[in-house]
Amino acid sequence: MKIQGSTALVTGANRGLGLAYAKGLLAAGAKKVYAGARDPASVTLAGVVPVKLDVTRADDIAAAAALCGDVDIVINNAGITVRGESMLSDGGPEAMRQLMETNVYGVWSVSRAFAPVLAANGGGALVNMLSVLSWVSLPGTSIYPVTKAAAWSLTNGLRNELRGQGTQVLGVHAGLIETDMIKGFPGKLPTSRPQDIVDVVLQALEAGESEVLADDISRQIKAGFTKTPSVYLGS
Repeated sequence: MKIQGSTALVTGANRGLGLAYAKGLLAAGAKKVYAGARDPASVTLAGVVPVKLDVTRADDIAAAAALCGDVDIVINNAGITVRGESMLSDGGPEAMRQLMETNVYGVWSVSRAFAPVLAANGGGALVNMLSVLSWVSLPGTSIYPVTKAAAWSLTNGLRNELRGQGTQVLGVHAGLIETDMIKGFPGKLPTSRPQDIVDVVLQALEAGESEVLADDISRQIKAGFTKTPSVYLGS
């Protein structure tokens, strides 16, 4: 998928990794970048088109698909996490519902709405921001990985269903990225700068890849699948 001259939509584009995606797309020559955010007034990057888009709201998604009919790249970046809840805590079920609504159903709904848009514009590309936590669960993060594992499976299913219309589906796996989301994250794990992740992802997009391991930790975790015991069985 060529970025030069393309038109892209980035969800959750007002800050963090989404903002880095918007900047990276502009720098790579995209002719237009729609920056989706629950509050479009929070989008302050010059050169993008702010779009009201809460990925948990069907009316927002439908309106965005109607407005952004020229899109040929969709980047499903919007995601949330919670702190202090586990699968067995009292607040666990509600936290799971909240995360599933954004991290899974939000990605699914945006993808469904924009699939015909991408088809009408020649196929284009769909990029889903996943995680190494699609594959492993770490102490203190038992709910978020469930949603990212589901999003990984969703991405694989979308790739199969969109192949016939010529849409490239790129799943992105990465470890901790230096955004607000990792504040208070337990442990001392290596982190990556948002712009470094974006650079790797855009290169993979242009190369026509289906999956990208965007940092060292994602490559190490994926390689650990063949160990005995496999990496996802450890602590």
